[in-house]
Amino acid sequence: MTIAPVSPAAPMAERVRVRLSGAVQGVGMRPFVHRLAADCGLAGFVLNGPDGVTIEVEGAGIATFLARLQAERPPLARIEGLAIEPIPAERAAGFAILASRGGPTATRIVPDAATCPACLDELFDPASRFNRYPFVNCTHCGPRWTISRRLPYDRAETSMAGFPLCAACAADYADPSNRRFHAEPVACPACGPRLTHPVAEIATALRAGKIVALKGIGGFHLVCDATDEAAVATLRRRKGRDAKPFAVMVANAASVGLVAEPTEAEADLAATPGRPIVLMQARPGLLAPSVAPRLGRVGVVLAYAPLHHLLFAELAGGPAGHAVAGHDWRAANPSMLVATSANPGGEPLVVDDDDAEARLAGIADLIVGHDRPIVTRADDSVMQVVAGRPAFLRRARGFVPDPIPLTEDGPDILAVGGHLKATVTVTRGREAFVSQHIGDLDGAETLRFWHETVAHLLAVTGVRPAAVAADLHPDYRSTLAAEAMGLPMLRVQHHAAHVAAVAAEHGIAGPVLGLALDGHGLGADGGAWGGELIRLDGAGWRRLGSLDPLPLPGGDRAAREPWRMGVAALHRLGRSAEVGRLFATEPLAGPLAARLAAGHERIATSSLGRLFDAAAALLGLAGRQAYEGQAAMEMEALVATPRALDRGYRIEGTRICFAPLLAALADLRADPVRGAELFHGTLIEGLAAWTLRAAADQGLDRVALGGGCLMNRVLAEGLDAALRAGGVAPLLPIKLPPNDGGLSFGQAVLARRMISREG
Repeated sequence: MTIAPVSPAAPMAERVRVRLSGAVQGVGMRPFVHRLAADCGLAGFVLNGPDGVTIEVEGAGIATFLARLQAERPPLARIEGLAIEPIPAERAAGFAILASRGGPTATRIVPDAATCPACLDELFDPASRFNRYPFVNCTHCGPRWTISRRLPYDRAETSMAGFPLCAACAADYADPSNRRFHAEPVACPACGPRLTHPVAEIATALRAGKIVALKGIGGFHLVCDATDEAAVATLRRRKGRDAKPFAVMVANAASVGLVAEPTEAEADLAATPGRPIVLMQARPGLLAPSVAPRLGRVGVVLAYAPLHHLLFAELAGGPAGHAVAGHDWRAANPSMLVATSANPGGEPLVVDDDDAEARLAGIADLIVGHDRPIVTRADDSVMQVVAGRPAFLRRARGFVPDPIPLTEDGPDILAVGGHLKATVTVTRGREAFVSQHIGDLDGAETLRFWHETVAHLLAVTGVRPAAVAADLHPDYRSTLAAEAMGLPMLRVQHHAAHVAAVAAEHGIAGPVLGLALDGHGLGADGGAWGGELIRLDGAGWRRLGSLDPLPLPGGDRAAREPWRMGVAALHRLGRSAEVGRLFATEPLAGPLAARLAAGHERIATSSLGRLFDAAAALLGLAGRQAYEGQAAMEMEALVATPRALDRGYRIEGTRICFAPLLAALADLRADPVRGAELFHGTLIEGLAAWTLRAAADQGLDRVALGGGCLMNRVLAEGLDAALRAGGVAPLLPIKLPPNDGGLSFGQAVLARRMISREG
C-alpha cells in the first residue's frame, strides 16, 4: 500500500487532491468522505473514477481529515494507495458528491457481502419500510460483484439500472446522514425487485419434504430439509449426484453448534462477511445420512441474503409462521437446510429465471426466482481451517474479485487455467485478479461460461492482455481456446504453476523449493506427473525428483476407477496372484493383471492422487468414484491419529517409493481404519524426509506446498508440522485453493517473468 503518512500537526496546503485506490468503490466511501468533510469543516468534492476515488478538500481541517480518512474508513473498504497533491485554493463553499468519470479502468469492484446487522434489524422491524423485504441492503452489505457489468461502480452499470428509485429510496440515496447514501443497489418494496413466490409458500414446501430451487445472490440453490432423509435422497437421485457431499445452511452463528462441532477458528471463519461454506466436524445423528455419506465433516454456511433470513424465520414460526413478527435473527434456530448449487449434470450454476424453469423443472418441486438479473454467476466459496489458518477449497462468492497482490510489476497477462476446476487470471500492474470458480471444461455450457468469465474479467479490469498463458497439455479446452485468441502464447508446466502460485501469494520471487502433490499434470517429458519436487527461481524451474511411478492402467479411467490402481500396485509388488481375491467384484481385474504382466500397459504416473487411489482400493474402501477425490476423502475421514509404518518408504536417489506401505495395506483390508492412519502417517513422514533432504541439498529453507492433494487437511497439517520440526518453513496456500483453482494464477506469474526475462 502506497500511503503518505500525515500528522494532524503538520502544515498543510489550503486545498489538496487525494486519490484513493483499492477496494474503494461500492463500499460507502463517497458518503463516508462527505460526512467526514462536513465534520472537519471542509469544502470540496468526491467522485468515483476509473482509477478509484478522487477527493478534493479545502479548509483548515485537512490534516485531521486525512488522518481520519485512513483510521475510520468504511467496513468493506480497503485503501491500498493514497496519493496527496497540494493544489491552488478555490475558495469553494460546501462539499458535493459529483458524477462519476469514465476512462481506462484502474480500480475494482468489491465482493458481495452478507447482510449487515443494521439491515437485518430493519428486515424484522414492523415499523421499517424494509420490513420483510428480501432485497434490503445498504453501503455496508449486499450484492456487488454479481450485479456489476463494468466500472465505475454506479447504479447505471449494474443490474439495478432497471429499477428507478421511488421517492423514499431517492431521499435515502441523497441524504448524507443516511446509511444508504449513494448505496447503488438500494431498493424497497415500492421500487425494487420482487420474488416470484411468497416466503410462506417456500417454507410450506420445505416442511412437506419438497425440493425448492431458490434464486440467491450468485445463482440458484437447490434447497431441502437437511434432516429429512427422503428429501435429501430424492435430491441426489434427481440431480444425479450419487455421493458428493452437500452443504448445510443454518440461520446464524448461534445455530452452527446445533449441526456441527466447530473450532473457534472455524466458527469465526463462517461468520466473516464473505460467508463461505466451512468444513467442520458434524454432530452425529442430526443430519440425514445422505447429506455427507461416509465423511466425518460437513460444510456449513450461514444465511447471507435477506431471503435466507426470512425463510429461517418462517420455518422457526411453525406452520403458521407466527414467529416472523419481531423475530430475533440472532437467536439459535433449529432449522437446517441442504443448500447446494443448482447446476444439473455438472453444468454451470443456473442464474436466469427462464433457464431455471427449463433446466431445473425435473429436479425442483418449486422454482422461486426474482427479477433482479444476476450479471456474474458465482458459486458459494468453500473453505477449511488448516494449521490454524483459513484455506480455500473453492474461491468464488464473497471473495472474488479481490486481487492477489504481486511483489513486482510486469506486462498484463491473461492466464487461462487448466481443464478441471478452471479459473482464469488477469494481471494489472501489481495486482492479479483471479476469477470465480468456473468448473470442469468438459461440456459446452461450462466452456461458454469460461468465455463469459474471460470477457467480463477483462471488461471490469480494463486490461488488454499482451500475452496469454496456458498449460502444456495440448488437449485442455482452455489451451485450445487460448490458441484461438491471436495473442502471443506462453505454455507453463502444470506443477511449476502450482508451486509458483503458492510462492507468489507469499510474496516470494527468489529461489524456493516446491512440493507439488497432485492428481495429474502433463510433465515436461510428456509423462503423467503428480508427485514432484521442483526448484523454482524466477521464470526458471527444474524437477528435482518425483514419486516412484506406478502403472496407470486405462489412463484417465484409473482416476474414476481406483480398483485399477489397486491392480497396478499389486503388479508392482509382485502379488498379481491376489488380484482375483481382492478385486473379485471387478470382472476386468484379472484381464488387466494379465495385460500388466505382458507389458501391454505402458503408461506410468508419479501422481500422489493415484497413490491415494491405490491405497483406498487395496483397503477395500473404493473400487469406483462417484466424484473426484472421493476415495481420498473417505480415507481421510477414517483418520484419528496418523501413524507411520516402520520402514514404510524408501528414498532411492531422487525418488521416493512407498511400495512397503502398499504391501502392508494389502494385508490390512479387514482393518481399513488402521490402514488409513498408517497410509497418512507414513506419507507425511516419507514426504517430509524427502523434502528436507532436497532442501539441504539445494541450500533452501522454504518449501511451497501446492496441488490438489493438499486439500487433505491431515496431510497438509502433518507436512506443515514435520517440515517446521526439520527447520524448513512450509508455505501453504491461503489466498487461493491448492488445486487447479489456483493454477491460472501460477501461470500468470511465470508468464510475466518469462516475458521480462526475454525482454
